[in-house]
Amino acid sequence: MIDKLQAIEERFYYLEEKLSDPEVVTDIKKFTKINKEYKDLRDVVNVFREYKTILGNIETSEEMLKDPDPEMKEMARMELDELLPAREEIEEKIKLLLIPKDPEDSKDVIMEIRSGTGGDEASIFAGDLYRMYTKYFETQRWKVEVLDVNEGSVGGYNKIVLEVYGKDVYGQLKFESGAHRVQRVPKTESQGRVHTSAATVAVLPKFEEEDIDIRKDELRVDTFRSSGAGGQHVNKTESGVRFTHLPTGIVSESTDSRSQHKNREIALQRLYVKIREVQAERAYAEQKAQRKSLVGSGDRSDKIRTYNYPQNRVTDHRINLTLYSLDKVVEGNIGGIIEALQVAENAEKMKVGDIS
Repeated sequence: MIDKLQAIEERFYYLEEKLSDPEVVTDIKKFTKINKEYKDLRDVVNVFREYKTILGNIETSEEMLKDPDPEMKEMARMELDELLPAREEIEEKIKLLLIPKDPEDSKDVIMEIRSGTGGDEASIFAGDLYRMYTKYFETQRWKVEVLDVNEGSVGGYNKIVLEVYGKDVYGQLKFESGAHRVQRVPKTESQGRVHTSAATVAVLPKFEEEDIDIRKDELRVDTFRSSGAGGQHVNKTESGVRFTHLPTGIVSESTDSRSQHKNREIALQRLYVKIREVQAERAYAEQKAQRKSLVGSGDRSDKIRTYNYPQNRVTDHRINLTLYSLDKVVEGNIGGIIEALQVAENAEKMKVGDIS
């Protein structure tokens, strides 16, 4: 572990020097990339410095135990009684910091919320999820842009697509992909019976072109007229965009926005995700042989969470977490659930990872 920490510290000092290099300072893209890595390493380096101080103090106290003076020995014992537990505590902290992060965790996301089974009530629930997430985004100081909205007939949304920008957005929102189930008495129910409805969430990391090994001559781009619920924009302009990756035959498209430029960006992101999945398929297969990922496939059929209003209960089925504070959760207080999922994911990584 010490060797890894020393290597990280050396890398940290190297990046610190690069940030004052005029060639880097004048290149915004390069500066941003180096500065991000520098900030990511800073927490580890600060804890390592604290760890080295504790180790040094333990060594000094152990030397003091050899002193013939009884008072010096007693002082050394008292110091060791504090230092040894502190060393254990900080070593656990370091182990967590050394767990490899998924490379996509720091990325921004495209998030899609759709109504599922349950008719009008499902659309209303999709609207409730949207409200819950936007309140959470506010607490994280993330920026949000609504790309596409298809409103439900009695409220809520049949579909809403968002772009979310900020720090470690995908690392937190990746756990939200899947089917969300609600159990409550719908506003449209006259008999007071509890109904079960669902909405689905898909969270895609936003990749940069350099993240994916794709050549422009390997892509075919087609534009087409979008179909929709009607209105002056339908079938008037070719706003839909479709990408085909010629070597693999992978296709992605978007009609989410009326803007062809925005659809091009969304379709390209979807293509990146699909190709990334293909490229990483073998690695994922190996990981799944070792541990079950909490994130799941991101498939809409994966039921991940139930929101039970009569019992004020929310249950995350992946980690068997049940909270009786649904009223707070729907107001955006989902940080505790996300943190519990991250802790469980890290625990699984520690079981199979080598950080010694």
